[in-house]
Amino acid sequence: MKTIIIIQARMGSSRLPGKVLMPLGDTVVLDYVVSRCQQVEEIDEVMVATSTLMQDDAIENWCQKRHVSCFRGSEGDVLARYYECAKPHQPDYVIRVTADCPFVDFELANQIVAAMKAEPSDIVMVEGELPRGLVVEMVSFSALEYIYHHGKEPRHREHVTYYAYEFPSEFRRTYVQAPKDICQPHLRITLDTEEDYQLCAAVANHFKGNRLVRSSEVVQFLLAHPDVAKLNAHVQQKPVV
Repeated sequence: MKTIIIIQARMGSSRLPGKVLMPLGDTVVLDYVVSRCQQVEEIDEVMVATSTLMQDDAIENWCQKRHVSCFRGSEGDVLARYYECAKPHQPDYVIRVTADCPFVDFELANQIVAAMKAEPSDIVMVEGELPRGLVVEMVSFSALEYIYHHGKEPRHREHVTYYAYEFPSEFRRTYVQAPKDICQPHLRITLDTEEDYQLCAAVANHFKGNRLVRSSEVVQFLLAHPDVAKLNAHVQQKPVV
């Protein structure tokens, strides 16, 4: 079962430009994401997919210095970027991660990979309400190819797997139950605004030097420190249109 992880990363964020290479702990945000993805078991390669815009040269340079594979494609058509990144490798499965999730849950990702191996399908659906920023998405390459050819609306091109959630009857699904200790949907552990950055920086500073801190420990830290959790509690996720 050949599986690759593709991390979506770009410098051009409207609310927090350059966020993926901002300092975090003793390194940068993207280092957290890549390091955690490398902990996922039975993965053939971890790759970063960025755009061809000049501003994303910094991401490619970062990857080259750390011997991380980097693909460059369309900035706006993210679905095309993902598909074109994956296609030459002909994987059986692709795991999608976004670079604005520095505490992505690699233990849950391991559960997702095991579930897909035990019950092969087009896409894994995680049951349970999680904080934004912890979960990964796993799809078969054939499903990604189907989405690439059938997802025509702007929302489908911007949000790689959105078509599969909008038209679930077109895909075979495998289900994974998220651990109860991380089912805290009121928490926001992602990076889209300055307030998000303040929270992530506080978490990284508390677990100084530990890029691989368990996501469940991050959740418990935020529950025990409501003053930190409230830093971005008011932030609204941008709607899909």
